[in-house]
Amino acid sequence: MALERLRVLRELADRGTVAAVAAALSMTPSAVSQQLKVLAREAGVALLEPDGRRVRLTDAGHALVMRADEVLAAMDRAVAEMAHYRGCPRGRVRVAVFPSGGALLLPYVLPGMADSGVDVVTSDEDEPPSEVTRLLADYDVVLTHRDERAAPIADPRVVTRVLMREPIDVVVARTHRLADRSAVAPKELAEETWLSVRGGFPVDDVLRSIATVTGVQPRIAQRLNDFRVIETLVATGYGVALMPRYAVSDPALAVLRLSGVRAARRYELATRPRADDRPAIAAVLAAFESAAAEVTSDTGTARG
Repeated sequence: MALERLRVLRELADRGTVAAVAAALSMTPSAVSQQLKVLAREAGVALLEPDGRRVRLTDAGHALVMRADEVLAAMDRAVAEMAHYRGCPRGRVRVAVFPSGGALLLPYVLPGMADSGVDVVTSDEDEPPSEVTRLLADYDVVLTHRDERAAPIADPRVVTRVLMREPIDVVVARTHRLADRSAVAPKELAEETWLSVRGGFPVDDVLRSIATVTGVQPRIAQRLNDFRVIETLVATGYGVALMPRYAVSDPALAVLRLSGVRAARRYELATRPRADDRPAIAAVLAAFESAAAEVTSDTGTARG
């Protein structure tokens, strides 16, 4: 049933005559009558009955007016709410972040959004970029990362924007033979025992690049996605590892730049197309962009 016809019926219940309804809605009496006839056909029951020279609502007509009140009130609330969203960013935005990216950026994003009227609800999702489309079924924004040489997500239902670039370095124990170096070439690491992450993540992509350069398949002792666990094991001398530069926190580690290989990951925000038409989502995207600018200006690492 069209909303316009439900509104006509409600007006008749309020005003009592077709003529009064016509005047209130800037319609002709014949047009009002026609709308009511169509509505009765759609309902499949008589909505009006004669009352002298007037008409009155049948029991079915009264029942439909009650439902029309509910429907039209809900639509009015929706229109008012959308108008409010257009005026200022309010509402809930669901955000998925990969753990190390969340640890880096959320301390800037969440305090910055605290008094904005936007309720930012974050969850950590440790998934590779191939899972972004699936994640967007449950989230409005997904913070993801990929090896800088990997192709962007190719899905017409996903829009991505690059936030920043983070170098990936080699970490070794302070007692390691290379610990006093500032940089290391891949061929110098051919015989090392590695700690790495699960396949499909940027760090593992870089490790495969090292294998290509050296011609030696890396000896991977453990695959762990928690960088804190990897740091602890490397500090004991158990092996060496690749880690994103901003994720390194253990002072017992020596950090070496990797030379001869493009070793970095790109942070990206993924949304559905035109999601940023919603002011609340646009505000969250802007907060992440501001956070990335803060991080990269503090560290001197170029964005993009």
